Amino acid sequence: MIKLGDNFPNFQAETSTGKISFHEWLGDSWGILFSHPHDFTPVCTTELARVAKLIPEFQRLGVKVIALSCNSVKSHKEWIEDIKAYGGIKSPEFPYPIIDDESRRLVTMLGMMDLQELDSAGIPVSARGVFIIDSKKKMRLSILYPATTGRNFEEIIRVIESMQMTDKHKIATPVDWKKGDPVMVQPTVTDEEAKSLFSTEINTINLPSGKNYVRVVDQPTDS
Repeated sequence: MIKLGDNFPNFQAETSTGKISFHEWLGDSWGILFSHPHDFTPVCTTELARVAKLIPEFQRLGVKVIALSCNSVKSHKEWIEDIKAYGGIKSPEFPYPIIDDESRRLVTMLGMMDLQELDSAGIPVSARGVFIIDSKKKMRLSILYPATTGRNFEEIIRVIESMQMTDKHKIATPVDWKKGDPVMVQPTVTDEEAKSLFSTEINTINLPSGKNYVRVVDQPTDS
C-alpha cells in the first residue's frame, strides 16, 4: 500500500504511444495516473473524453496525464476512436497515453482493485483510482472511486491547485475552497510571523474557546 509522501514506484509498461519507464516519462513534472475497469465501457469513455478536453488545464499546472486500463494496447487504440467521437475531439492524435495492464500487474501492485465489481469471468475489475505524484516523485494524493461511479476531474484540478499553492506558502485551503477564494494561515505560523508573511489583512475569527487558530487571509497573488 503506497502512503501519502511515499516515493511512487517506478515501472515499465506498454502504452498506446509506446513503451515507457514511468519515472523517465514523468521527468520533473507533476503527474496523474488514473485507472479504469475496462475499455469500451460507458463511464470510462466519458471520463477519458473529459480528461482529453481538460489537457490545457493540466498543462497550465505542469501536470502530465496517463491512464491505465486492464486491456491490451490494440484494444486501447480501437477504444480511443470511440472516446474521440464521444468527446468531439478532432485532433488525429490522442493527447495522453493509456497503459496496457491486461495482466493486472500494475493495478494489483498499486492496490487499485474493486472487489465489489466483477467482470464477465468473475474477476475483480480495477477501481477508478487516482494518484497524484509531485515533481519529486512523491505521492501526494490517492482517491479510489468504485467502478460504478465516475470521477469529478474539476475537483482533481482544484486539489492540485491547492497543493501547489500550499507548497509555496504557509497556508491551507478551507472547505469547498476554489481558486481565488480566501485561504487560512497554517496553525504552526505565529501571529508575528504571519504579519511578515502576508501583505493583506489577517482576519482572526473569534471562537468560544478563545483560541485564535482560525486566521483567514487573501490568496497569495503569485499562486
